[in-house]
Amino acid sequence: MFFHQKKLQYYKRPEQPDAVYAKKIQELIGGTFGEMTVMMQYLFQGWNCRGPVKYRDMLLDVGTEEIGHIEMLATLIAHLLDKAPVSEQEEGAKDPIIGAVMGGSNPREMIMNSMNPQHAIVSGLGATPSDSVGYPWNGRFIVASGNLLADFRSNLHAESQGRLQAVRMYEMSNDPGVKDTLSFMIARDTMHQNLWLAAIEELEKDNLETTPVPSSFPLELEKREFAYQFWNHSDGTQSAEGRWAKGKSMDGKGEFEYIANPEGLSAEPEPPMPDPKLHGTPKGR
Repeated sequence: MFFHQKKLQYYKRPEQPDAVYAKKIQELIGGTFGEMTVMMQYLFQGWNCRGPVKYRDMLLDVGTEEIGHIEMLATLIAHLLDKAPVSEQEEGAKDPIIGAVMGGSNPREMIMNSMNPQHAIVSGLGATPSDSVGYPWNGRFIVASGNLLADFRSNLHAESQGRLQAVRMYEMSNDPGVKDTLSFMIARDTMHQNLWLAAIEELEKDNLETTPVPSSFPLELEKREFAYQFWNHSDGTQSAEGRWAKGKSMDGKGEFEYIANPEGLSAEPEPPMPDPKLHGTPKGR
């Protein structure tokens, strides 16, 4: 059961309307690494969790928190669009891209520096479940595999990218209210990056999962002679200087080996003849 409280987690109203910036904020809602993605990712991971209840409870805590972050950003967009100049709304509702092409302007700049027409046409000056260029949010953005270590690593990645984008949005604004609100969200991203690092450490400490994921797969079934080789597949050997090229492997189960000139281990393939019923082109007669 979900329960909604009318108070926002944190919010400072922007001082000025800014329809163009409202369009950019959409990325933090419906982008690949936006709040809709992490909300659904954590909730589905929690609902699907078969491990210790502390992990399930934590996932549902954080996933539910992310619902509140979407509400904050939707409120921010509404205020950025509120009392925006009527002429700007009217122009944004048109299609300026064709005019840009006909007039010799750069269409990319027109796309980036104009109001989102859907904010005027579709949502009535409100937020939409889409990214900053209008692409609808997609459930394929989320990861919920049932393996907690694999999932927590994906969560760390998502929070890292999400914080990066929020910081970039912070730098793009001069509005004190916007920057104050984003400052809170950036701080929560800091917490969540640390949370997933702690959860990864806890999982391994609990002996539930370890590297390589999945650790339940018998190592003797993989070709162990190749498990810790770094293959140099590009010009130059600077990669040999890295931690990944020598010494004990990170899982403690092998030794890294640097292969400077890797070669194919199998013969050149011989494609089979095409099925005549499919009318493919044969090698020859």
